[in-house]
Amino acid sequence: MSHPAYGVVRPVTPVASVLLEDNPGTMTLDGTNTWLLRAPGAPASIVVDPGDDDVEHLTRVAETGEVALILVTHGHPDHGRGAPWLAERVGAPVRSAGESLGAPPLADGEVIEAAGLRVRVLHTPGHTDDSVCLEVTHDTGTAVLTGDTILGRGTTVISALGPYLASLRRLAGLPAGTAGLPGHGQELPDLAPVAAEYLAHREERLGQVRAALDRLGQDATARQVVEVVYADVDRALWGPAEWSVAAQLEYLRDG
Repeated sequence: MSHPAYGVVRPVTPVASVLLEDNPGTMTLDGTNTWLLRAPGAPASIVVDPGDDDVEHLTRVAETGEVALILVTHGHPDHGRGAPWLAERVGAPVRSAGESLGAPPLADGEVIEAAGLRVRVLHTPGHTDDSVCLEVTHDTGTAVLTGDTILGRGTTVISALGPYLASLRRLAGLPAGTAGLPGHGQELPDLAPVAAEYLAHREERLGQVRAALDRLGQDATARQVVEVVYADVDRALWGPAEWSVAAQLEYLRDG
C-alpha cells in the first residue's frame, strides 16, 4: 500500500489517524508520520510527533481540531522541532521523551489519560537515549507508536546497541496482534514479530562486524567496517550505516 498525498488525514485504527509531513528523504522515508489519537466521541486529540519546523504541515495539524496534548517520541528535529509552534497555536501542553524541548520528560511506565485513551510510556532507548514508544489502549484494541525504534520498512539507525537489543526484546514480547504505528513508513499489523525480525537482523549484523574485525584488525574504524559489511549497499546509506557500526564497535569493545 502506498502512502496518501501529503496533508491528507488517513484513518488507520478506530482511534488513530496519520498525517504525513512532506519531508521525504534517506532518513525519513516517505516523510514523518504525525499521529492523531482520539477515542470516538472525544472532544480533542493527542498529537504525537508533530514534525519539523514546517508551518504548512503544522497548520494542517492544528486545523484537524482541538488538541488536548502533544507528545514527542524522541529528540530528533523531524519529530519534534515543530512542537513549540504547534503548542502555542493550539494552546496544548507538550510532553517530550527528552529535555530538548524544555518539556517535562516522559517516564518509563507512566500512564497518561487524555482524548478518551490510556497511553503508557515505554522507554525504548537505542535509536536515541531518550526514545520512547507509546502504548495506546482503548476498548477497540491496542497499538504501539514506535517513533524511530521500529520503522514501517527497513531498519533504523542506532546510537547504542546494548540498550537497543533490550528495547527490541521488550517489544517482541508484546501480545500478538498489537499494531505498530511507526514514525516513518507504513503501519505494522503485528508489531511483536517485526521486533523479533529486527533483533535477528541486529544479531546477524553484529556477527558480520565481528568477522570484519577479524579480517581488518581489531582497531579498524567504523568506516573501514562499513566498506566491508555494507559493500553491496547503496553508498548513499553508508553515512547512517557508519553510525550504527560505531555503536556496534562500542558494544563489542566494551565487552
